[in-house]
Amino acid sequence: MQQFPRMFTAEEANGLLEELRPLVEEMLAIRAGVIELQPDLEPVLQKVVGNGHNINSPALLEAFDHLKGILARLSALGVLVKDVNTGLLDFPSIRDGRIVFLCWQHDEPRVAYWHDLDAGFAGRQPI
Repeated sequence: MQQFPRMFTAEEANGLLEELRPLVEEMLAIRAGVIELQPDLEPVLQKVVGNGHNINSPALLEAFDHLKGILARLSALGVLVKDVNTGLLDFPSIRDGRIVFLCWQHDEPRVAYWHDLDAGFAGRQPI
């Protein structure tokens, strides 16, 4: 059985959204910025491997460091980031005596769905 550092009730998960929303918005903004720089990503990686430099490499490294920090903050809260592209988060929870995930996506007003650990987004059901 998987172990999680924290279990959430729906009320606790919803109570955390005020803190989570800005972090997820930042995460999505960083993602958009990285996508904007994507055409330059391959040459940067090639130069990094060759120990060279590229004008955009500092911006990319800074973006990835910032993203890493946000992911660490979310993890420290006990929240699981399931999809950086859509801002999909899971909250470990207990339902009918078993571990499930409460599920929230950035554009949703509240945590209103749950799914089994192996079901994923497609298996979401209303709370």
